[in-house]
Amino acid sequence: MTTMQIKPSHLPIPGAVAYSGSSRTSIYEVLKMGKIEAKKCGRRTLVSVASLDAYLASLPTYQAGA
Repeated sequence: MTTMQIKPSHLPIPGAVAYSGSSRTSIYEVLKMGKIEAKKCGRRTLVSVASLDAYLASLPTYQAGA
């Protein structure tokens, strides 16, 4: 039997924290700065996975010894 993985287009804040490895505060800070996008669904804030991926890709690469 083949199992198909479905990647969501948006994640709630706790999911974005787990997905990115960032803190809850950091997620809210980059939202406030406009570096990632989110939608409101009732009381829930849903973070765009595409914008989160783009933000993470834009971060500088770790340089050992720098």
